Amino acid sequence: MSGVVVVGVDGSESARKAAETARDLAVSLGASLHIVTAFEFETAETFGAGSDKVRISNADSAEHVARSLGNSGQGLEITHSAARGKPADSLIKEAIRLDARLIVVGNRRMRGIGRLLGSVANSVAHNAPCDVYIANTYED
Repeated sequence: MSGVVVVGVDGSESARKAAETARDLAVSLGASLHIVTAFEFETAETFGAGSDKVRISNADSAEHVARSLGNSGQGLEITHSAARGKPADSLIKEAIRLDARLIVVGNRRMRGIGRLLGSVANSVAHNAPCDVYIANTYED
């Protein structure tokens, strides 16, 4: 088998667990892993003075999160991107762009009040162009 497994991360422990599940599934399927971090609005701050200025944006931070999770791949081809937009929309757009065979999301906000408010997993499951795997990321 082959293809692409897409997973969304946001720096939370739930997202890290979903990414680890996605990594394991990609290895099992002989697929590559694409890690996506979404951000709705780009913000940036500049640090330093004179010619020693460094500009850090949330897009850079998103890429850093994806890279740090990608470093644990077991000989697995891992790509990453930061995508502007709502998390569910960004995952779906990336899955379409990459012709993904699977999207992995965590189950955060799928219980209690979060269930009423909606979740990324719910939105992706209802609108994805491919299979969706909802990883159990709760520690019960």
